[in-house]
Amino acid sequence: MKIVGVIGGSKTSKDIYELAFRMGKLIGKRRYVLLTGGLGGVMEAASKGAKEEGGLVIGILPGNARATANRWVDVPIATGMSHARNVIIAQSADILIAIDGAVGTQSEIAFGHIYKKKIIGIKCTTPLPFEKVETPEEAIEKVDEFFSNKQT
Repeated sequence: MKIVGVIGGSKTSKDIYELAFRMGKLIGKRRYVLLTGGLGGVMEAASKGAKEEGGLVIGILPGNARATANRWVDVPIATGMSHARNVIIAQSADILIAIDGAVGTQSEIAFGHIYKKKIIGIKCTTPLPFEKVETPEEAIEKVDEFFSNKQT
């Protein structure tokens, strides 16, 4: 199972929502598993895109109720951990794609570095290092390359 984590804010602009939706579609089209924080904004957009392509979507939720997941999440995991759930997202994904985002996204990027994950960023302005790309199409090329070079 190849798991792609998409991280980003729960509130976002229409432009960023569209980017995340396109990213999700590309992930779903390739039958990678999408892992997000399960809520709105970037997480919802990517989930919706992946589901439209028949993909599997896992949401690692901050609260105690699975019902808080956006409607495109197939496997809602309630953690009751608030932002500490970002550790689970970063550790569980094979690769992370950060789209926009703020402090919560920065924490996921930081955990990604701790766990030595490859991190790709689209429209992400965190001071933490990651590989910058301009479009979801460029990002999915990097993901494909990552999985083709990964030793299992």
